[in-house]
Amino acid sequence: MRVLEIDHPLVAHKLTVLRNSATHSSVFRQLADELVTLLAYEATRNVAVAPVQIDTPVTTMTGTRLTKPAPLVVPILRAGLGMLDGLTRLLPTAEVGFLGMVRNDETLEVTTYANRLPDDLSGRQCFVLDPMLATGHTLIASVEYLHERGARDITCVTLLCAPEGLKALEEQIDAAIDLTVVTAAVDEKLNEKGYIVPGLGDAGDRLFGVVD
Repeated sequence: MRVLEIDHPLVAHKLTVLRNSATHSSVFRQLADELVTLLAYEATRNVAVAPVQIDTPVTTMTGTRLTKPAPLVVPILRAGLGMLDGLTRLLPTAEVGFLGMVRNDETLEVTTYANRLPDDLSGRQCFVLDPMLATGHTLIASVEYLHERGARDITCVTLLCAPEGLKALEEQIDAAIDLTVVTAAVDEKLNEKGYIVPGLGDAGDRLFGVVD
C-alpha cells in the first residue's frame, strides 16, 4: 500500500479553511471541490494510457490517450458525492459507480445499503472517494467490495486520514491489490468517538447540512 500525502501550499491553505468551524457550508463545498481537483492530479498520475497517432496543423505525431476500459470513479454515499465533480473534472470520460455505506456510531461497524457498480471490474482502474479515513472500516469494506468484483488497481482519495485508519487498511487489505491512498493530510489520531483529531468534523454534515 502506498500513501501519498500531498505537500503543496494550495492544498494546505484550502485544508486550513475547511478545518475552520466558522466556514459556511457553501464555502466548504467549493473548497472541497477545489481541493479534490488538486488531489486528483496526483491520484491520476498512473492512469493507464497508450500511444495514439494524430495530425496536428503542422505534422503527424504520436500523442497519448487514456486506454479502455475507462476508469471507474466510486464516491461513497453520501459524503463522497461532494468530491465527485473535483475528480471527474480531470477524468471526464470516467464512468461513475456508487456505494452507499453507513457506520454505526456505537460499534463503528459498516454496512452496505446501496450498490450501483458493474458486476465485473477486471482490468478497471478504480478511484474511491471518501472525505475521511478515520477507523478505516468504510474504506476497507469498499475496497473489498471492489476486489470481489475483480478490481486490482484501486486508489482511495481522501481529504484527511488518521494513522489508525491507515494501519487498519494496510493490515486488512489483500496484498494482491495495488492500493494507493492519496490525501491532503495524515492527522494526529482518533478520539474516543472515532473522529479524526484535529480533523474537520463530520464531512457529510459540513458539505450538505445536518439531516434530522
